[in-house]
Amino acid sequence: MSHEHGRPGQHTDEECVDFLERIVRLIDNELEEGECAVVRAHLEGCNPCLERYDLQRTVKALVARSCSEKAPADLREKVRVQIQAVQVRITEG
Repeated sequence: MSHEHGRPGQHTDEECVDFLERIVRLIDNELEEGECAVVRAHLEGCNPCLERYDLQRTVKALVARSCSEKAPADLREKVRVQIQAVQVRITEG
């Protein structure tokens, strides 16, 4: 991601590296409002970071959606039985 510093909308690699963690914290609502504004301003002017932001947001949304789905009852029961069987073997072994 080599950027030429000085052109409008361009940032140095060092600036972008500094924003990577802040982008994740922005998505997680872990930044103070003033820092949110700084990160959003950077995203408006830096397409590579904006793409990372969009990717991170999409991945987090997919994970959140996947975590809310439940396995079918018969599958949960099979897993429970297998866990119990393993526990018995461990305690007997």
